[in-house]
Amino acid sequence: MKTPKVIVGLDVHKNTIVAAVLPAEGERVTETVRFENQPQAMERLATRVARRGTVEFVYEAGPCGYEVQRQLAGLGYRCAVIAPGLTPVRPGDRVKTDRRDAEKLARLYRAGELTEVRVPTPAEEAARDLVRSREDAVADRLRARHRLAKFLLRQGRVYRETKAWGVKHRAWLKSQQFEWAPLQQTFEAYVRALEETEARLQTLDQQVEALAHHDFYRTPVQYLRCLKGIDTLSALTLTVEAQEFRRFERAPAFMSFTGLVCSEHSSGDTVRRGSITTVGNAHLRRVLVEAAWCYRHGPFISRQLRERRQGCPTPVVQIARKAQERVRRKFWRLLHRNKPPQVAVVAAARELAGFVWAMAQQFPVAPAV
Repeated sequence: MKTPKVIVGLDVHKNTIVAAVLPAEGERVTETVRFENQPQAMERLATRVARRGTVEFVYEAGPCGYEVQRQLAGLGYRCAVIAPGLTPVRPGDRVKTDRRDAEKLARLYRAGELTEVRVPTPAEEAARDLVRSREDAVADRLRARHRLAKFLLRQGRVYRETKAWGVKHRAWLKSQQFEWAPLQQTFEAYVRALEETEARLQTLDQQVEALAHHDFYRTPVQYLRCLKGIDTLSALTLTVEAQEFRRFERAPAFMSFTGLVCSEHSSGDTVRRGSITTVGNAHLRRVLVEAAWCYRHGPFISRQLRERRQGCPTPVVQIARKAQERVRRKFWRLLHRNKPPQVAVVAAARELAGFVWAMAQQFPVAPAV
């Protein structure tokens, strides 16, 4: 028989933490404490509550990261981090406060109704943040281009000769001059912002490329690049976001983690399936959908794809070939059923996620970074 434990639910914010203490032998929270989000205050609370018996802490993942979990783990306490999107919510409960959230976490955690997330190591989190910062830089470049293009459009200056942002377009940009000084200053400010963003993106591209050749990521990236539509950046994104593929026992579990599975509301003999849940990792979902668009083309193997598969084990290449046929059939089968291309590509991305999981099972077991 398991020994009852003291459960402490934490509602963590930038400046404060609210802790609700659920005693080992009780079903009601007996103490609620609000204190500053500081390591010293957290340690004092843990030390005081630990006098009552074995204690476990629980809080929802959020913008404050995993520092609270790592501090408590360093002190020798178990701390579970919960997926907020999977926390049960009562339909009629419309009162939300920090105290109620902390109490609910403590009760649901003891009842086993919460889904715990895997806490990445500091090295894994650092690699993931680098890849995400590169995504942010791409979004910043797009915004900088839009600001510059819309400013020129307001002044009646539209480039129509060749493709935008090419060599000739940039030469045309440098030749632009304005009569009024404020307009010229505005134009130069937009151009300077674009150049700074592009320089930052170029640096991040080099750093991401170097990370892909790190000993810990080299083999997973090499294997995943065998799949059509997935090159170095996509393969590295899949690796750093999933962190450890073997924690998913089956392919459907990984598909669910990406948020690409269908929602369902069935009752009795009535079966209703809706759009995808989107409850999962949005970065994985984006990469898989982008890659799935490549499978609408024929099953031919390009020269670049053939080169990427050279030197890879035969089982890995076989999985990639099977994915190329099956994902393509999935896409066109749905199109022939008059499904919109956007719906078909999402279903293809879900199918591709299963092959990514299967290929990840071929990764060598490496020590943690």
